[in-house]
Amino acid sequence: MIISRTPFRASFFGGGTDYPAWFREHGGRVLSTSIDKYCYISARYLPPFFEHRSRIVWSQIEKINRIEEIQHPAVRATLAFMKLHAGINIHHEGDLPARSGLGSSSAFVVGLLHSLHGLKTTMPSRRQLAREAIHIEQKMLHESVGVQDQIQASFGGFNLIEIAPDGEFTVHPMIVERERLRELESHIMLFFTGRSRFASDVAAKQIRAIPEKQSELRQISALIDPILALLSGNSSLDEFGKLLHESWQLKRSISKDVSNDLIDDTYERARRAGAVGGKLLGAGGGGFILLYVCPETQPSVRQALNELVEVPFAFEPGGTQIIYCDDNDSVSPYENLGETAKDLSGPDR
Repeated sequence: MIISRTPFRASFFGGGTDYPAWFREHGGRVLSTSIDKYCYISARYLPPFFEHRSRIVWSQIEKINRIEEIQHPAVRATLAFMKLHAGINIHHEGDLPARSGLGSSSAFVVGLLHSLHGLKTTMPSRRQLAREAIHIEQKMLHESVGVQDQIQASFGGFNLIEIAPDGEFTVHPMIVERERLRELESHIMLFFTGRSRFASDVAAKQIRAIPEKQSELRQISALIDPILALLSGNSSLDEFGKLLHESWQLKRSISKDVSNDLIDDTYERARRAGAVGGKLLGAGGGGFILLYVCPETQPSVRQALNELVEVPFAFEPGGTQIIYCDDNDSVSPYENLGETAKDLSGPDR
């Protein structure tokens, strides 16, 4: 059995510039961090003694004989990509709700790839995992997604991610003094709005708006420069919150689907209670809202948003990891059992 643990992420600045529709012409930059909330995926070969060939456990339990029968799109595409033979058992669990703006879909694909590579006794690099996840989501699933989530889930840490027009990317770990990083961490609050949504649907509308919103996206990207200077200096970090607020206003102006009355009301109540700034994580429309709040005013913000679930978290440095590996399960003992071990993807593969 192989078990992978892959972190979710919180994106601070530059979101939207990691869509191919933007970076193919202008390049992209995103400042984000992985957090200590994870998805866990276990994978093992399944003996050929059941009525079903494979078993997939997520919010549903699927018992299937052919890869085409799998209802979960990402599992179906990833198994096809990996060309695995013999039956397989896959089990997924997550610390936080899916479709909530934390890059959970990409973390799932990265974690599943990592586990399946482990089953095949291959050791992919973080860059390989990110590239393969991007390929699966964009080319095989045709999702309207950027590239920061797959990269951040693979590499982990607090990073500036730069994306070249040809799609190549560079991950720059932020060099920030430990105490200053802890200070920033202590100013961040995370609340769940209670609404989940399919990010690809919201993102598709933002992508269509890119030709008319180039000025806003340039301004969003430009905010990263003062943030880098701020983090490397010793001035008050409150400017981080003010620039978050500015970035959120720019993002809201790109598409009416980014926010809604409930989110706007929640954000304004938080601001009146003392939040310096913040943003909705992910493409928009629901999910988690991130706020920059001075520690002394956090009780007031917590009270103002007492109908929401607050999620304490910390920055995470490790990225996707294999946390359990049973060597006896890394190679299937059922590969050569004839009909019972035929290619999971079916006879046409």
